[in-house]
Amino acid sequence: MGEKIIQIQTADGEMETFVAYPEGSDASPVVVLYMDAPGIREELYEFARRIAAQGYYCLLPDLYYRAGRIRFDLAKMTAEEGKEMFGHMRSLSNAKILSDTKGLLEALNSEPLAANGPKGCLGYCMSGQYIMSVAGTFPEDFRASISCYGVGIVSDKPDTPHRLAGNVRGEMFFAFAETDEYVADDVIPVLEKTLEEEGVAFEIKTYPGTHHGFCFPERGAPYNKDAAEDVWRRTFEMFDRQLR
Repeated sequence: MGEKIIQIQTADGEMETFVAYPEGSDASPVVVLYMDAPGIREELYEFARRIAAQGYYCLLPDLYYRAGRIRFDLAKMTAEEGKEMFGHMRSLSNAKILSDTKGLLEALNSEPLAANGPKGCLGYCMSGQYIMSVAGTFPEDFRASISCYGVGIVSDKPDTPHRLAGNVRGEMFFAFAETDEYVADDVIPVLEKTLEEEGVAFEIKTYPGTHHGFCFPERGAPYNKDAAEDVWRRTFEMFDRQLR
């Protein structure tokens, strides 16, 4: 397996992007991995490598690039750093991520090992809303989209992502935690109703006994191996159905 770091030109600068891919001469289907609020770290590199090991060309963009090369150590994070992290999270918007994704998609034209055709996307926490946004904005590109305990998917803002559901092609999977202080009670019912009305192929699963962050082994107590592995299984099954 190969890996590298590339700089992707966006409307706002250069976005550092980690890439993991199968070694060989054949181009592989593309998967974009959107980070969670703590940002780029070794744990996310390992996620990208796991995706690449299944035969996909995986890109992990640093969405905080506008503020510099931001890195947090979750094991040593202080209260002040936690405030800083949430500040960086709040600095993003659907419009910014859609602009970044446009630059990323354009950059793929220069990557010979990245196959043309349908792509996948996977996002956690703050990026759940971005998964819905990119699936509804670039429907000819993203055909397999997975959101894990995503926040901001349904809101009263003008750019609320769930209103893009009518544009979605392909398939979507939403994994939610049973206990999640960041996801309001009305989100799942509203999302489900909207997706059904728009005829989207989707599944929503709430994992019993889980909390926000259950997919990340390094998150400590919230990690739930059974639920996390079930998400991986469903993710790769969808990628195989939609991208190959």
